[in-house]
Amino acid sequence: MKLNQVTVGCVDYDASVQFYRTLGLVQIVDSPPHYARFETASGETFSIHAVDKVFEPAGMIYFETDSLDDDVSALEAKGIIFDAPPTDQNWGWREARLSDPAGNALCLFYGGDNRRFPPWRISNSNQGKGYEK
Repeated sequence: MKLNQVTVGCVDYDASVQFYRTLGLVQIVDSPPHYARFETASGETFSIHAVDKVFEPAGMIYFETDSLDDDVSALEAKGIIFDAPPTDQNWGWREARLSDPAGNALCLFYGGDNRRFPPWRISNSNQGKGYEK
């Protein structure tokens, strides 16, 4: 399986569209005031869908960048507020945390090879096999 896309709720369509455009995503679908889809530089898609209320975020959306500190500085200059500045993590990533206009939790990060190939990665001996009980 391949991850196709992630969709999050939004309560202010225009503010959310502007936010994700400011992050650098390219909008490829515009269906106001209900739905918008964006594309990353590497082709993954991310969507917003209008809801009456966004409940406590169930997870965090991660967007990787090769120039985290420069990107955070540029986004702050455009008015994006970060909850936590770029910080080195003990798992080998550098992360900055923020929230979108609806309160969805986001993390901009640089993980390099540690994203897919951390030192504690498990063996790939079962790769390609189906789920077994």
